[in-house]
Amino acid sequence: MTAKKIFIKSFGCQMNEYDSNRIVDLMTDSSGYIKTNSAEDADLVILNTCSIRDKAQQKVYSELGRIRTLKEQRPGMKIAVGGCVASQEGSKIIERAPYVDVVFGPQTLHRLPDMLDKCKTCHHSQVDVSFPGIEKFDYMPEPHKNGSAAFISIMEGCSKFCTYCVVPYTRGQELSRPVADVLRDVKSLAEQGVCEITLLGQNVNAYEGELPDGDEIDFAMLLELIAAIDGIERIRFMTSHPTNFTPRLINAYRTIPKIVSHVHLPVQSGSDHVLELMKRGYTTEQYLSIIRGLREARPDICITSDFIVGFPGETEEDFEATMKLIDECRFDASFSFVFSPRPGTPAADMPDSTPQEVKLERLQKLQKVNDAQALRISEAMVGSIQRVLVTGASKKGEGMLAARTDNNRVVNFEGPLDLLGKMVQVKITDVRVHTLGGTLINKEKDFN
Repeated sequence: MTAKKIFIKSFGCQMNEYDSNRIVDLMTDSSGYIKTNSAEDADLVILNTCSIRDKAQQKVYSELGRIRTLKEQRPGMKIAVGGCVASQEGSKIIERAPYVDVVFGPQTLHRLPDMLDKCKTCHHSQVDVSFPGIEKFDYMPEPHKNGSAAFISIMEGCSKFCTYCVVPYTRGQELSRPVADVLRDVKSLAEQGVCEITLLGQNVNAYEGELPDGDEIDFAMLLELIAAIDGIERIRFMTSHPTNFTPRLINAYRTIPKIVSHVHLPVQSGSDHVLELMKRGYTTEQYLSIIRGLREARPDICITSDFIVGFPGETEEDFEATMKLIDECRFDASFSFVFSPRPGTPAADMPDSTPQEVKLERLQKLQKVNDAQALRISEAMVGSIQRVLVTGASKKGEGMLAARTDNNRVVNFEGPLDLLGKMVQVKITDVRVHTLGGTLINKEKDFN
């Protein structure tokens, strides 16, 4: 009997990428599906959506229109829509696209096999966009190694309610996974040969857990527990929120060498006026205090951030305050976007008189400064020796490998394939457009 094929297209952030991989694992373990990279020959097509960016709904319906044509050619094909747009739209998706079989939310992805079965027996579409907490993790198969680095979700949802953001409405309130479950997943992956872990959460540093003896732990203590697991060499996490970046977490960069010298800490604006409109919960001075603490604890740390340009009410003075903050913080890189209103959020109803061309000019100015700073950091790395994790064969040519530095840069260098998944030393020799070039110094056995 030919195995059924599953095709999944993920939109947006790393949380969605993580969820998509777990959906494939779930459908493989529960129903025997195998993954395909082509929707044309799939028995099940899943769109795992994200509503953070502009015109998210339109993009999803446009993609569904294309898939509808495929389903007309292959009537047995099932179509499912998951993620944040599914959570927002719910049964509206079925009303607009009645050929969709299943609509599920970020918290109900574990119910997908049952929903597909019900769809077959009841002969009508299934919708479940409820918020059953972290129940889904109890139904997920054990994480499987897929390379030397892996993602682990440690919490779900967000309770911050920033005025521009839909996440609290589409993913629910902040809920942390039990400590034992997180450590079990990390240990399992370490035993399979994974040496780098990235912890995921909408506000990952808001994590709260409880030990078997009843003692409560915070995110900093969770990092200590993970760092003590044999086989784990590097720890990353994202995305963190400034209001939860405690002194204990800052001190972790001083005491836990396995935490990489890189942190993504979204600030969104350098203007206290705009931050208040956004309901971010901190001032620029409080944010700068965190940055100063991080640089004192880990002098070589690289810091990246997020910016929203042209938020309703942002003046030229507000934007210049953002540029001043960028100069003070010396960000390594940034993800920056012009504000786009998300349906159902308070910011969508705020008066906005700034012309779009002015917003675009501000965005270009901000990106130019940040790009120049990132280039300066890369150039300063030339001649240095970096410990890198070899992640795969490079696209730069035969015999070339790709690896990732502690501060999250890709390095291409010549080396044997038996180094895949290992930590090695590379001397940085040159800076390219989006990557670094390097020369292999020695292998892991000579370095540790």
